[in-house]
Amino acid sequence: MKIVITGATGFVGQSLVRQLSQAGHSLVLLVRNLDRAQQLFPTRQFSDLTIIPYQATVSGPWQAALEGSDAVINLAGEPISERWNAAYKQRILDSRQLATQKLVEAIGQATQKPQVLISTSAIGYYGTSETASFTETSPAGTDFLAQVCQAWESAAKQVESLGVRLVILRLGIVLGNGGALAKMLPPFQLFAGGPIGSGQQWFSWIDQEDLLRLIQFALTQPEVQGTFNATAPNPVRMVEFCQTLGQVLKRPSWLPVPELALELLLGEAAKLVLEGQQVLPQATQAAGFQFQYPTLQASLKHILA
Repeated sequence: MKIVITGATGFVGQSLVRQLSQAGHSLVLLVRNLDRAQQLFPTRQFSDLTIIPYQATVSGPWQAALEGSDAVINLAGEPISERWNAAYKQRILDSRQLATQKLVEAIGQATQKPQVLISTSAIGYYGTSETASFTETSPAGTDFLAQVCQAWESAAKQVESLGVRLVILRLGIVLGNGGALAKMLPPFQLFAGGPIGSGQQWFSWIDQEDLLRLIQFALTQPEVQGTFNATAPNPVRMVEFCQTLGQVLKRPSWLPVPELALELLLGEAAKLVLEGQQVLPQATQAAGFQFQYPTLQASLKHILA
């Protein structure tokens, strides 16, 4: 396949590029930072790979890169685990909604269009709750991130009018070597790990290898279409996550992180960690996808082995 990828230099994107390249696909990466992309994906290791700089929210010559592609995978978006102010919130929204609009615009301009657009979203779509559980048919929440996800998905859905198959993956916390888990490890390694906030908030996660397998599943199964939760079938509460992480690391998990400390560090973005949602991959499993790492212990053991 010829596959166009945005967000290739991110945590998930880097692993996806390596995996798809090893599988023999021809890749076109649309990147904001050309130097970083060239360092991550040197020509001597990635022979059938083209790197094209682009400004995601602006129409331009980069859009011609989608001509004749078989698939487009849209992983781009500003990090949300930063301190938010009004300007940064706008960047979060634009990097998802507007960037996806420009990608769909490029697909519309192509004479030979891709067969599928795989576009990420997030479980922030549902809002937060300590008591409710959410599946793909649950209604959207009303907070900032829920509104961003709705706008993001709405932009992607415009591609359906072009006759292109659409798969939307609502990502939970992705666990792997790096990303969120890398930020959680140091306190445990220093014997100072423990639950964040009340510990009762839900933690809906997915092993990175399962996410990569889910993306490839969506690429290769033409009957797979619609919205799917990219979360393992066994979400846990934060206290259980920390206990399991402590057990795998053979470290205690007794020292809680106060809510105030996180709010001082992240501001409004702290609600990502302090509040959560129990998200179940009902449609994902109904489509026939089987998780290799359905339980947290199995995931953490293979990541941290």
